[in-house]
Amino acid sequence: RVGTFGTGVYPNPGLYHYSGSCNHCEEAKCVKGCPTGAMHYGDDGTVQHDKEMCIGCKYCVWNCPYSVPQYLEEKNVVGKCNSCKDLRDAGQNPACVDACVMRCLKFGDLDELKKEYGANLKSEIPILPSATITKPSLLIKPKSCALNPNYKKKEV
Repeated sequence: RVGTFGTGVYPNPGLYHYSGSCNHCEEAKCVKGCPTGAMHYGDDGTVQHDKEMCIGCKYCVWNCPYSVPQYLEEKNVVGKCNSCKDLRDAGQNPACVDACVMRCLKFGDLDELKKEYGANLKSEIPILPSATITKPSLLIKPKSCALNPNYKKKEV
């Protein structure tokens, strides 16, 4: 899901977009809240979901502060981003990375990404919950307007 947010007013308006998918949190509330273990950590540390174990209770949906897991009513299970594990296992990027026309998305080891993209990286911006809640595996190099706490979600 991509959201568009506006800040400021003329003559200093700001507009930015945020691509919200699973942040594969270090302390994922969806994993802790799953009674069956369907939501779990993969061998690579990413948060994975086993649809066969899912009973559709929606605890993960309610617990995720980022609203990432989605209840699939027609299947009575939850679905979420798995960071395209099958593509990554084949040495490719997750689909969102290759599909991003602005080339804003990257996926990889956080320490390597910090080295590559340097200073001014954040793990939270005002539109997101505090990073202290789940310790998301997320790095953002925000535009200055994305740091403005007075934002409005825009319908595009």
